[in-house]
Amino acid sequence: QVQLVESGGGLVQAGGSLRLSCAASGRTFSSYAMGWFRQAPGKARGLVAAISRSSVNTYYADSVKGRFTISRDSAKNTVYLQMNSLKPEDTAVYYCAAELREDYSVRYFPSAYDYWGQGTQVTVSS
Repeated sequence: QVQLVESGGGLVQAGGSLRLSCAASGRTFSSYAMGWFRQAPGKARGLVAAISRSSVNTYYADSVKGRFTISRDSAKNTVYLQMNSLKPEDTAVYYCAAELREDYSVRYFPSAYDYWGQGTQVTVSS
């Protein structure tokens, strides 16, 4: 089992940057595919970015391509989401998720993930 704790959210002006962190407990972090999801009020939770074991594969939603970067540091058991050129429509609660995998695929749907963090609020003002 793994526990996930997000941090780094906050209030930022449009055009600004934030870096979200997701610290994972346990000694098998490298065996998990990781994802960052977000959920705005009244909307479904959707995938923002995902990264496979050993960072072999990554995925970005079209809305964030070129602005967000997902990465992971196995030595620190942490996955990051660097968010640049933020827009008001990026405002949401951001969640980190993990799924134990044997392959190097990324996972796209919330139902594929076994473990979730508590979420961190990101608010982008115009």
